[in-house]
Amino acid sequence: SILLYVVTGLFWLPVVWMQMRMRDLAAQAASAGIPPPERYKQLFRLWFAFGFPAFACVAAIYWLMITRPAIELF
Repeated sequence: SILLYVVTGLFWLPVVWMQMRMRDLAAQAASAGIPPPERYKQLFRLWFAFGFPAFACVAAIYWLMITRPAIELF
């Protein structure tokens, strides 16, 4: 499960930056009275795509906590 936490973090850390950038782009567009720029749409698609593997990892972590399977490595 530690590996899943690392993978989740690798997907969610960039998402934080994307969300802050999207917020700034949306605020600039709103203050200018124009639609969000194409960069906003690109970031949104990337943000959306990063959510699927991150959610799958969190679901797998939850499953491991509930079922507690016996995993023997050595």
